[in-house]
Amino acid sequence: MNVIYLSPGFPAEMPLFVRGLAQIGAKVYGVGDQPKEALPEDARDGLSDYLQVRSFDDEAAVVSQIRRWMHGKSIDRVECMWERLMYLAATLRETFSVPGMNKAQTVIVRDKELMKQAVESAGLRVPRHGRARSVAEAWAVVERVGYPAILKPIDGAGSVDTFRCNDREEFEAALNRTRHVTELSVEEFIEGEELTYDTVCADGNILFENVAWYRPKPMILAQNPWISMQNIVLRDINDEFPRPGVELGHGVLKALGFESGFTHMEWFRTASGEAVFGEIGARPPGARLVHAMNYSADIDLFSGWAEATCFGRLSQNTEKKYNAAMIFKRAEGDGLVREHRGLRGLMRRYGDCVASLDLTPIGEPRRDWRKIVVGDGWIVVRHPELSQCLDVSERFVNDLTVIAE
Repeated sequence: MNVIYLSPGFPAEMPLFVRGLAQIGAKVYGVGDQPKEALPEDARDGLSDYLQVRSFDDEAAVVSQIRRWMHGKSIDRVECMWERLMYLAATLRETFSVPGMNKAQTVIVRDKELMKQAVESAGLRVPRHGRARSVAEAWAVVERVGYPAILKPIDGAGSVDTFRCNDREEFEAALNRTRHVTELSVEEFIEGEELTYDTVCADGNILFENVAWYRPKPMILAQNPWISMQNIVLRDINDEFPRPGVELGHGVLKALGFESGFTHMEWFRTASGEAVFGEIGARPPGARLVHAMNYSADIDLFSGWAEATCFGRLSQNTEKKYNAAMIFKRAEGDGLVREHRGLRGLMRRYGDCVASLDLTPIGEPRRDWRKIVVGDGWIVVRHPELSQCLDVSERFVNDLTVIAE
């Protein structure tokens, strides 16, 4: 099994998927825009060969380079887990006639308007929405959608250039801040809890599924640098709280005709219990959420995804044993990290619940949370009972402080 893997060194989780492919016996041919010696160790160790391209921006040149590089070798898969390169991956699949998402399918999961139209056409609940290629179009859409509204890029990722607008004044300010964005999506703001629905699929079959709960919602987190983010992986996805999103997710995957790989859907649960679609990506979640899923079931989804993608199966026992909470810390102060205040007492009391602990070491500079989602470190705590998991997670949120000065 020969697999071309785009960008094996970035974003942060990509080397682990390279490692997963190598573990299931695939030969991985990495294509990146950085020197091989700059790749993380997991990526270097998992690659059978590596091609450094000058830039990913010239698609035709990259395709030509790969064609020459792979001359005489068979190609079985082209894989890409980074949204920025998914169109290139689709071009390569069509060029080499290998399975996976083609250009038409890729457009649906990259263009937020086409995505919502496809989901809406299947009779599933989506926010009121519209596309805007100009300021005039944006004003026309928001008049129809109403306030509060969300303004975000059509092909964006995460919460970058995403704004909640409560009135005309805030909408105008958001338009001014997104003048560099070619196309915008304007949509109804849904009040409710924000969760994910994540899957690993093969040949249209769901082999693993997950629901995670954002606490607080990403929009609130982006606006409040002092808040510690929590992502809660729920053990029982058939419970009353997550179940509407699972049912919605099944419908969305069917509507989009998704076949193989990771999916990451975000959805809202309103106070009445209604599940409302947010968006979906044909990729794994970021922000170490795959790690939290792994800790919830004591599995390795990096190799599990590889096995599903290459061989159509996931042989690991994916039954969840725990609720798992991922907590990200942001240092207080500037300069070098001087103290992990409260950590010793928390470990004495809750150490048995801690599955992973990775904080910025003492003496190193604090990290910019605007650029590094994990901030100044992450902790995974887990417990079979959700109430206990949430209690322990809150203790690490409130009683652990990373001090920088």
